[in-house]
Amino acid sequence: MALDVRVATSMAEAAGILAADQRTRLLSGGTLVMRDVNEGRFLDGTLLRLTDPAYRQINASGARVELGAGATMAMVLANRDLAFLHPVARAVGGPAIRQMATIGGNLFAETPYGDFAVALLALDAQVMVQSGYGSARAIAIEEFLNARERGGAGLVTAVQFAKPQNAADFRFRKISRVKPKGISVMSIAAHLPNSGSRITQARVAYGAMAPTPVRARGVERALEGKPLDAASVQAAKAAALEGTRPATDAIATEWYRREVMPVHLGRLLAGEGR
Repeated sequence: MALDVRVATSMAEAAGILAADQRTRLLSGGTLVMRDVNEGRFLDGTLLRLTDPAYRQINASGARVELGAGATMAMVLANRDLAFLHPVARAVGGPAIRQMATIGGNLFAETPYGDFAVALLALDAQVMVQSGYGSARAIAIEEFLNARERGGAGLVTAVQFAKPQNAADFRFRKISRVKPKGISVMSIAAHLPNSGSRITQARVAYGAMAPTPVRARGVERALEGKPLDAASVQAAKAAALEGTRPATDAIATEWYRREVMPVHLGRLLAGEGR
């Protein structure tokens, strides 16, 4: 058994190499892949590095945000146009991890990791995926995450989403036993645009409440068209567990996650501190 290392200078070249050899894994930030190497789960194949500068680009000055899949959490934190995402990026590991952990890698993080993917799901992001030497195609992030669970993949080149018109419309909360960098008991992200003081097109997403980040559709229905007041918050809490499948792991039990999710959802929607 041996590991080989290759370098691709363009995203098209990298996508072609990945499509041609299923034993090749992209080495982006390395926080997931190198763990598999060091723990003996990936010892025979090829590690592929990608040096295309576009892979790490961030375009966030306009109404539409594009984050290169190779952009790191530290790069998000350094970008003032992405201030609404700073609490999310800051919740991913400690400073050393944030220097390495990438946007694209977070999309593949197994539960209870992947807090940034939860935020992207609440923002209705599109994932740009390139399979082979053709052009990248846009996939709705919910479809992408479902395909990930079934084993679907390709080269993720970027994620795109509309920037919230009001930063206060986007909310994020991570519940962990060790703050701020502990593993998630759960995470919640909500994008709650409003028109005439009523919520329109609510998007609420959970992390660690299912095998992948999931939409809280019952909560979204409870909030849609309503003012964000005590009555709508209570209705949202009543629908908080619809569609969830939390697991028992070393961080928390399924029972605990089900018990406390409505509490933390209510606090997030009410704008309460932790």
